[in-house]
Amino acid sequence: MRICIPTETNEGHKAKVHGHFGSAPYFTIYDNKKNDYEIIDNSNQHHEHGTCHPTSLLNGKKINAVVCVGMGARAVKFFNEAGIKVYRTDADTVKKMIEKLEENKLEEISVENACIQHGCH
Repeated sequence: MRICIPTETNEGHKAKVHGHFGSAPYFTIYDNKKNDYEIIDNSNQHHEHGTCHPTSLLNGKKINAVVCVGMGARAVKFFNEAGIKVYRTDADTVKKMIEKLEENKLEEISVENACIQHGCH
């Protein structure tokens, strides 16, 4: 499975998980079958809330899931329509997020519970 995680740094498993998907400086893609990482610069990180389109950076990357602290409902809907599940984590690093993933301790984000960390619902 290929998992996209918004991160503050480009340090692979040491990278800090960023608080919100669209404004992350990097996207760290972890492939759990190969146990390797691909890092993508988010050239769209500076934008007004709700107007980001970082998903275009992920085209062709064969992502199966996104794991983040938070994401807006429109982005969740976009990913779900593309067959990509979105999960919420409270892990502060990619390594800890992977541990939670392997322990099946991640909450799936739906359109209904998206963006709750910002008081949207």
